Amino acid sequence: MKKILTLLLILASCLLSAREYEYPFSLFVNSPMPGNWFYSAVSHSGGAEINAVEGRLPVTAAMFHTPGNALELNYRNVPGGHWEAVVYAGSLRGKDHFMATEVLSFWIFNPGDKVAVTDLPVIRFLKKDSSCSAEFRIPAFKPGQWERVVIPLELTRKFRTGLPEDLLGIVFSQPSLKAGGGPVVLYVDDIELLPGGPAGKVVQTPVLTTATGYPMHVDLCWEPATDSNIHLVKIYRSIDGGEFLPVGIQYPYTSRYADFVGVTGKNCTYRISFLSRDYSETALSGAMGDVTRALSDDGLLTMVQEASFRYYWEGCEPVSGMARENIPGRRNMVATGASGFGIMALIVGTERGFVDREQSVGRFLRILDYLERAETFHGVYPHFMDGPGGRAEPFFGQRDNGADLVETSFLFEGLLAARQYFGRDDKREKEIRDRITSIWEKAEYDWFRRTSDSPFFFWHWSPDQEWVINHPLIGWNETMVVYLLAIASPTHPVPPEMYYSGWAGQDERAIRYRKNWGQSEDGSRYANGNTYYGIRLDVGVNNGGPLFFTHYSYMGYDPHLLTDTYTNYFENNRNIARINYLYCVDNPKGFEGYGEGGWGLTASDGPFDYSADEAVAWQDHGKLTPTGAIASFPYTPEESMKALKNYYFNFGAFLWGEYGFRDSFSLSENWCSEIYMGLNQAPMTVMIENYRTGLIWNLFMANPEILEGLDRLKAAN
Repeated sequence: MKKILTLLLILASCLLSAREYEYPFSLFVNSPMPGNWFYSAVSHSGGAEINAVEGRLPVTAAMFHTPGNALELNYRNVPGGHWEAVVYAGSLRGKDHFMATEVLSFWIFNPGDKVAVTDLPVIRFLKKDSSCSAEFRIPAFKPGQWERVVIPLELTRKFRTGLPEDLLGIVFSQPSLKAGGGPVVLYVDDIELLPGGPAGKVVQTPVLTTATGYPMHVDLCWEPATDSNIHLVKIYRSIDGGEFLPVGIQYPYTSRYADFVGVTGKNCTYRISFLSRDYSETALSGAMGDVTRALSDDGLLTMVQEASFRYYWEGCEPVSGMARENIPGRRNMVATGASGFGIMALIVGTERGFVDREQSVGRFLRILDYLERAETFHGVYPHFMDGPGGRAEPFFGQRDNGADLVETSFLFEGLLAARQYFGRDDKREKEIRDRITSIWEKAEYDWFRRTSDSPFFFWHWSPDQEWVINHPLIGWNETMVVYLLAIASPTHPVPPEMYYSGWAGQDERAIRYRKNWGQSEDGSRYANGNTYYGIRLDVGVNNGGPLFFTHYSYMGYDPHLLTDTYTNYFENNRNIARINYLYCVDNPKGFEGYGEGGWGLTASDGPFDYSADEAVAWQDHGKLTPTGAIASFPYTPEESMKALKNYYFNFGAFLWGEYGFRDSFSLSENWCSEIYMGLNQAPMTVMIENYRTGLIWNLFMANPEILEGLDRLKAAN
């Protein structure tokens, strides 16, 4: 019986450790962009009025409950008229586990005279089927102070307590009574669905640990939040000895904040506090500060590299040491390809001194411990895995519950670079090399042909549905690395002729595949040969595709050394980057922000959905992605530096954060992504380093199997 109880306790502990992090369900805390709140809409009729900015609710930084901004409700009620403002429940990629919700909570402020209850807005809950709950009145509150409004969800009769899967948003509107009178201005902030009951008291004391100044921002770190009652971290700043003022908030799962001061040469001092769920505040921490200081161009490159590196060092899933898909997002889920890119970023960070070599060795041994026990299929890893347990995580749907050959190849790009980097005559470094070799040799590349005479590889395999996704690997795109590694495999190689029958295939299926995704004849036979903006393109669908095509396979493989019967891939990639740049300078669709410092169309988060943007009108959505331009440094150093400086100095107030540049933004939509992506942060660190020193290219190309594979490919030309 004692043994059974022990086993049950172990099992319970494992299940508890694998439980996904639960976020509070927030409809509005802060807008990253000034002007208006992207996830809102206003309308009015019958003489009633409500102030709007481009059809959305205005955002003000002059008034807030938590820094740095709040929503403005500036309206006039008219008998027989109507106005309404919807605050939508915007979604973030992978942020899909929430605290059980029992109440709607928000804070409201009246800066003027007391407003009659009959003139206060009413609130309704809007469901995804467009039905609404009954109206709820905002109770009377005193002017001149922030007051909290709490509405139990059980009163709506439309929404159950628990998870708000059906919630589209909440609606503020003119009451149905005969309200009227002068204009009313109110401010609303911190709109959340939260657990009910009293909030627990925060007992942890906040402690700042470092403050480091850069040209326009200061990086802050504090001791990690371990008290489960901490809802938010509040940041205060004093400039040149002045008063401490609240300037920002951070979530408790992150112990870092980038305060974008916006001015060089300022002495900035900071203190922080912790907020509970009811926004009770602890005492302030001790003070710590630094001066914002100018950096050379070389210093700016290091700044960007180090910030992006932190995504993989500090932001990793702690059990595996592997990279998360995006932050914020699923905290327990790791992404295989992003981890391969992150491994290369960790090497750069070690060589640059962001961490010491012993720390790096420890991290790599942890990663290898995980990879050796994680689930594989014919030696190939899934796209996503559970960090604590190592099982496949079908994040993209139940069909994607097995092997992902492309993501695994990205992982091997990183591992093989690491095998060369840890080359010292040292027991632990030798262990890293030997274990990487074992993982690499178990990958059955030849099995993923599906049949012995298949001209190309297939991307996915499911253990219960086999080849159900049925996605062949046909270039031009990001998957060249699969063919190159398969030809180089020491244990499961494929004939080098597969490169030309599969990746550069000319059969009907390959031509149709390229036409379908490119919606163009250009490059449908792999070779292109057309001229765009005065630049000839040897290979590429349309005018080259999204820029990640020129990054993902060439973070390890040095494109200078890749030449086939069609082109040299450094020259070809450089031409694609130049075409992308010139398209954005031309800006045929007139999007705001495009130009010499605003370019880099590639795959990233978007205001409406994730999309792979490229330099063609039908696939250009007005969204700029910093990694597109910055990871192109080896190809376009001058143009990439213009973009880096523009994104940091002119847009850093909303675009720069704790892991460097956020994923993407659109000035035309007044939207900035709130996430950092694992596939997009590392290319900035790695490709800047390849531009500066060639470090990762040199390491990866020093693997004997890689050179032998290229020799086989040359023989097949």
